[in-house]
Amino acid sequence: MDHKLLQQLSKITDEEQNILNGGKLDMSIYSDHMPSVIESDKLLSSGKLFTIRPGTRFIDFPRHSHNYVEIIYMCSGSQRHVVDDEIEIMLKTGELLLLNQHASHEMSAAGFDDIAINLIVLPQFFNTAIEMIGSDNKISQFIFSGLTGRGHEIPFMHFNVSDVLPVQNLMENLIWSVVNKQPNRRNINQITMGLLFLQLLGCTDRLITGEAATVADTIVMSAMTEIEENYATASLNNVASRCNVSPAYVSSTVKSVTGKTFKEHLMEKRLTKAANLLQNTSLSVSDIIVMVGYENTSYFYRIFTEKFGVSPKTYRRQTK
Repeated sequence: MDHKLLQQLSKITDEEQNILNGGKLDMSIYSDHMPSVIESDKLLSSGKLFTIRPGTRFIDFPRHSHNYVEIIYMCSGSQRHVVDDEIEIMLKTGELLLLNQHASHEMSAAGFDDIAINLIVLPQFFNTAIEMIGSDNKISQFIFSGLTGRGHEIPFMHFNVSDVLPVQNLMENLIWSVVNKQPNRRNINQITMGLLFLQLLGCTDRLITGEAATVADTIVMSAMTEIEENYATASLNNVASRCNVSPAYVSSTVKSVTGKTFKEHLMEKRLTKAANLLQNTSLSVSDIIVMVGYENTSYFYRIFTEKFGVSPKTYRRQTK
């Protein structure tokens, strides 16, 4: 990693200085709930889907889970992690640990030179990456598995890729972009994440996961794959046919496991795609409405405005 960037990341934060002065870890920085679920709202600015923050050093970090996907990259040194109370991982320089939304996680105290970067990522941020890599692979399955309620299918992915130069370069690009507030960094970082995942797909021989699928997990994974791959025409019937169950059973399973209905997941995907097309293309609003799978223009305008707070035309003007 670039020496200047590493120096920036190694600076002692106010939180760490308090710990060095004898203070305790202040969990209110991360969560309002006990047992601790670290909340994205505490770490992400309003409207943001992705950020990075240095890992807290000099003190053990107790057991917790997250309501977002966390990617931990070890810039230098090493640190001990425990996932789901029993899986011990010693994360070393250049390695990656991906944790889904429901895996439990704790960390041993890191020293000054043990510099980890935590990538805080909401699932919507991965839309571009999944379009780039497809849905029939371990990484996409990992992202979808966070929606199964407890993350039992793939709670974590540990990549030993310290000697894979393209992976190291892409991680440095992601970190540099945020630290230096690069213009247009949201689009750049979404594409960079897709490139990173493409590289990691070629490193499955260096991958360790924890996997244990249930019938419900399989149905939810199939539903999320249907939405990702066929959002314009996706239907419960297609999922039911693949899983040999009724559409009603798919619907109730998706709702009970993820807390959202199939229709709500599909709407979120379509609206996110529409927003991306408004921002990055000159296609007419009417064409975009058809492309993302809607026929009723007034209905689209209503749900788009409810989600983004402005009309499609205003959204395009504000984000160009």
